[in-house]
Amino acid sequence: MTALVIAEHDNAHIKGATLNTVTAAAATGGEVHVLVAGHNAAAAAAAAAQIVGVTKVLHADSAALADGLAENVAAQVIAVASGYSHLLFPATASGKNVAPRVAALLDVAQLSDVTKVISADTFERPIYAGNAIATVQSGDATKVLTVRTTGFDPAAATGGSAAVETVAAAADSGKSSFVGREVTKSDRPELTAAKIIVSGGRALGSNDKFMEVLTPLADKLGAALGASRAAVDAGYAPNDWQVGQTGKIVAPQLYIAAGISGAIQHLAGMKDSKVIVAINKDPEAPIFSVADYGLEADLFTAVPELVAAL
Repeated sequence: MTALVIAEHDNAHIKGATLNTVTAAAATGGEVHVLVAGHNAAAAAAAAAQIVGVTKVLHADSAALADGLAENVAAQVIAVASGYSHLLFPATASGKNVAPRVAALLDVAQLSDVTKVISADTFERPIYAGNAIATVQSGDATKVLTVRTTGFDPAAATGGSAAVETVAAAADSGKSSFVGREVTKSDRPELTAAKIIVSGGRALGSNDKFMEVLTPLADKLGAALGASRAAVDAGYAPNDWQVGQTGKIVAPQLYIAAGISGAIQHLAGMKDSKVIVAINKDPEAPIFSVADYGLEADLFTAVPELVAAL
């Protein structure tokens, strides 16, 4: 048995989600190969070869693969899939875009959001917004998985010495074209990779208050800023800050939730955090049920006092 991890990269660097997916692939019990499909991506392929646990890197280079168009990447995966028992994708926007296409083309079931590998054919995944864990056994010859990266420790990014093998690039499908990309630039850590996250909820009342109260705390801690869905829907924070079932799944070392009640939608996205601190004036707020430390207080008083103490 050999597992193939489809790397997420920017043609120069391997993204962190790939490292967690490599760990999941290793748990299936066989060798782990990595596919780097891109354009002028030799640097990314070389970085993939350094990942501990990887025994081979497949490098497909083509202008059609430059921007990660799902149809073209799926075709590339299909072109090399016959030699693999498992195809693993990070459960990111990119992975979720490609994996279903691959599963459909192979006529197999996709296993989504895998959080634990029990054996080569048996996996755990959350259902009902994480309120229950399903154990799923697959009889398909090729298992197509998306991996919830918070469920697995990242593999070491350096120390490996895998061989890099060039493979023929699949032809451009012609079904889609890259038009443009608007990338948010920030001095803060990326939300899903941050070790510390400060999140705010609807209780902050406005975008001005959100930034006024939480930014100093995030600056002191070197943290990323997050938000509940209610805060995002109200316009207090941008969409890409949303943490939750319909936002980003995070598991930082420290998660500070200020003015977040703790609806199940939000808890599903952050309850795997190592340490959770909740600040809320409602003693019945559900967020306290998952918090390691709870402070029943008005956030407009408590957060500035915390900043001053730091």
